[in-house]
Amino acid sequence: MAQIFPPRSTTIARSILAGIVAAVLVAAVGGYVVTRSDWYWRVGKAEPQPVPFSHLLHAGDLGLDCRYCHTTVERSALAGIPPAQTCLGCHDGLPVGGAALGPLRTAFDTGEPFLWNRVHRVPDHALFHHGIHVSSGVGCATCHGPVEEMPRIAKAGTLSMSWCLDCHREVEPVGPPVTDGDGGLLHPLTDCSRCHR
Repeated sequence: MAQIFPPRSTTIARSILAGIVAAVLVAAVGGYVVTRSDWYWRVGKAEPQPVPFSHLLHAGDLGLDCRYCHTTVERSALAGIPPAQTCLGCHDGLPVGGAALGPLRTAFDTGEPFLWNRVHRVPDHALFHHGIHVSSGVGCATCHGPVEEMPRIAKAGTLSMSWCLDCHREVEPVGPPVTDGDGGLLHPLTDCSRCHR
C-alpha cells in the first residue's frame, strides 16, 4: 500500500498537538494569575465620582467619624452611601465646593437619589453584613484601608473570597465546636454556609 502522508507529517502533527496543549496550559495559568492580581480586582484604582470627594479632607484633616456619613454601618448589611442631604447639611450655604457640588444640589432639589459610584462591592451571591463586623470589633480600615489618607477612595484589598477567608481564619471561634458530616472539626467562620446561603 502506498504511503498517504509524507514522513514528516507525524512530526508536524505532534508539534501541533504539543502547541495546542502548551497554549491551553499557558492560558489556564495566565488566567489563574490574572484573576488573583490586584490589577484584575482594581485594587488601588480610584473610581470616578459625580462630585469630587476627598476622604483625606473629610476623615483625615477634618477628623469626621466614618459613621457621620455612613450612618447605617453599625446596624445594617450596607454601610450606607450618604444621600445628598447629608452632604448639604454641612455644605449648604458654604462657599466650599461651589459649582462642583451642583449635582448634589440638583439631586436634593428634585428629590432624586444621588448616585455615587460604588468602590467596595462583594458579589451578589456572597452575604456580607457591616453591622456584624463592626459590632465584632472589626475596624473600617481592616477592609477599606486608611481612607483618611485617600484623596479619592480606592479598594485597599481584593474583597475576593480568599481575601475574606484569610481574615476569617485568623479569628478565634466563639461558641461550641462545629463539625462536618464526618465528625471533622470546622472553623465556623470559614464554613461555606456562613456567607453563601
